[in-house]
Amino acid sequence: MRAMMAILSLVLSAAWTAGAIAAESWGLPEEEETRFEAKVVDALCELTGDCAQRCGGGKRQLALLTGEGELILPLKNVVPFAGTTVELLEFCGKRVVADGLFSTNRGVKVFALQFVREAPDGKWRRANRFAGQWAAANGVDPKSKTAQQWFRNDASVMKAIERDGKLGTGE
Repeated sequence: MRAMMAILSLVLSAAWTAGAIAAESWGLPEEEETRFEAKVVDALCELTGDCAQRCGGGKRQLALLTGEGELILPLKNVVPFAGTTVELLEFCGKRVVADGLFSTNRGVKVFALQFVREAPDGKWRRANRFAGQWAAANGVDPKSKTAQQWFRNDASVMKAIERDGKLGTGE
């Protein structure tokens, strides 16, 4: 009987842990915490048929295609002004479980990815890897102000601002 109780306890503990990760409220308009399963796809490929190997190798917007055929474009991850390509690229063509927030911005429903794992039962991972990867690629301490405000220090961002202005509309 003790052995049976110990096994039951372990099973219940594992089940609790598997479901423990959950989106954290950010106080966004019409915020909805959600978790769903979807396939990671190249958005451009899905929308136009212009497909690249490995979902564009990190140079394209990735999307989540649900079993019902809904194409969800993740707006961001936990890092300010960072997209979700870093978080999702290794899952290109695979099914994942996405955990995050749906919100509405001026009538447009958007999704902010907070956690992801390979479906059905991969290990949960926080969607915050962008800053660390950016810091490593740029030779700075990931905890530094430079890394935390990567968008003010990124060469490609500076080049785009120089070319298109701060609002992206030209000078």
